[in-house]
Amino acid sequence: MLDYAALSALAAVVREGSFERAARALHVTPSAISQRIRALEERVGCALVVRDNPCRATETGRRLCQHVDHVRLLEQELYGALPALAPQGEARVALPVAVNADSLATWLAQPLATFAARHPVLMEVAVDDQDHTTEWLRGGAVLAAVTATARPAAGCNSQPLGAMRYVAAASPDFVARHFSAGVGPGTLAQASSLVFNAKDELQARWVSRLCHRHVQLPRHALPSSHAFVTAALAGMGWGMHPQSMIEDHLAAGTLVELVDGTPLDVPLHWQYARAASSLLEGLGNEVLAAARTALLPL
Repeated sequence: MLDYAALSALAAVVREGSFERAARALHVTPSAISQRIRALEERVGCALVVRDNPCRATETGRRLCQHVDHVRLLEQELYGALPALAPQGEARVALPVAVNADSLATWLAQPLATFAARHPVLMEVAVDDQDHTTEWLRGGAVLAAVTATARPAAGCNSQPLGAMRYVAAASPDFVARHFSAGVGPGTLAQASSLVFNAKDELQARWVSRLCHRHVQLPRHALPSSHAFVTAALAGMGWGMHPQSMIEDHLAAGTLVELVDGTPLDVPLHWQYARAASSLLEGLGNEVLAAARTALLPL
């Protein structure tokens, strides 16, 4: 029989980032949290928490945290069917998901907020590149993810959402200053580009398709979709922007495409843990409905 008090302590430490904050969340002492996790580690035979700032789970710890998330979702369903078993006060369950920043900034925030307003959940949204959100699922850190990967992770289902269209754009002054001789390998190697972080390959992917070769791009790193637009308007560099975010700027001429008619469509998928609950299924339905109106058909 699993020790769910210890598992709850583990999940709280990973969620809160420290033993002290986990203790406050569970209304116990930090010593009690430490003792529970130490006992669980002795039983499992390996470390479950990297005691850092913030604390984070090991691979085995992540799997146990995912198990706790599943159990809490199932308990929440049981409380709905048998209210007499529900704890006093409003019982809400954490629902961890991983999404890409551009989806969150354009079409995804609304269905997440709508679902959370109607159901007893606390959304825990992690942001990462769409090519890497599947890793959060594989590691057990989340129960669902918006990802560019169609092939489902182990123990997960995958459903297509649609394609997000990106366009390479910059301010007219930037284009005139850096691309007066045309957009090609030489000029792209000199003009500053914008990337979300080191994982962001959209700009490089667009350049490779345009130039049929790899080009080393000078890059500004800006981990914010809205900052991308602000930086482009200010002439800081060119970047791949979700078309829906910059339509007004393109219409007004404050941003222009580097090369007309060269969009990059990125397919997106909704992956979620197979052994989950109706709550997770309901969130998926909300996300899929929003994607049908916001994204291009695959």
